[in-house]
Amino acid sequence: MELCRVIINYPILKTKQQSASQLFEINHYLQQIIFAAIVLLCLFSIISPPVALLLGVIIVNVFGNPFIEFNHKAITFLLQFSVVGLGFGMNASSALSAGKEGFVLTVFSIFSTIIFGLLLGKWLKTEKKTSHLISCGTAICGGSAIAAISPVIKSNENQTSIALGVIFILNSIALFVFPFIGHQFDLSQKDFGLWCAIAIHDTSSVVGAANKYGAEALQIATTVKLARALWIIPISLLTAVIFKNKNSKIKVPYFIGLFVLAMLLNSYVPQISVIAPGIVTLAKIGLTITLFLIGATLNINTLKSVGVKPLLQGIFLWIFIAGLSLTAIIYLS
Repeated sequence: MELCRVIINYPILKTKQQSASQLFEINHYLQQIIFAAIVLLCLFSIISPPVALLLGVIIVNVFGNPFIEFNHKAITFLLQFSVVGLGFGMNASSALSAGKEGFVLTVFSIFSTIIFGLLLGKWLKTEKKTSHLISCGTAICGGSAIAAISPVIKSNENQTSIALGVIFILNSIALFVFPFIGHQFDLSQKDFGLWCAIAIHDTSSVVGAANKYGAEALQIATTVKLARALWIIPISLLTAVIFKNKNSKIKVPYFIGLFVLAMLLNSYVPQISVIAPGIVTLAKIGLTITLFLIGATLNINTLKSVGVKPLLQGIFLWIFIAGLSLTAIIYLS
């Protein structure tokens, strides 16, 4: 009898499954069309980096992300391409001067942030490895630092994801908040660029916020942030000692060398001036697309998975480094 029912209902079930499959395919195509449309808007510079980020957040939560498996690789490639490309719009002597001025503040802020972050993690009872990743990500260069240090401490996928989630959420807020605060305090281009490089986690948001503020701020912020990113190496070595992991491989951010090379070519090879503006334009477009893709990772599940304690640690640590560096820039520079 049961077999008869199955045979009778089989065509109906098959039709329903086919309808569901067709609906999924239509939805998937719709997602792809929407993503392609936003990328086209970015390519023609119709939308700004902050708007691109916001659109990414909205679209992933309303429609979903059809390219989620390629997102991380695309973000990494586009960010590195954009940073190297921006080097073709910078002067080596000005960058060196900015790097020297920001060196002391960079060193002090990195170590004070990591120490305060670890103490804060103990107070909040945040899981040890997650706490260390959030502290290093805040202190150095966001997601890049977390990606470099996570294999050193042998963190699992959940610990790394939570730390990245905290950093990406705060990065997104920084892109809108920092230019507003900069104007409220009437910060100069130079001061804002330095503040961005120290107090915003990820290079993408640093460049996005500084670019919105002005050309000089962009040059100073990019140079100081990339010099800061080199601290991944000594901090990774120190982390290996603390976590007693002698066999760790440390990821070196090689693209920073290409950025320096691009800057030197722009400064000392006159012929480069013919193509340099075009490369810089492409780099800024790449950055806008990068921020859209970063926004497209921030779905509601990411926010839920972060948890209250890691998010509180990230927020308190961010307020600490932002407040400390802004005070130093205003009163000591």
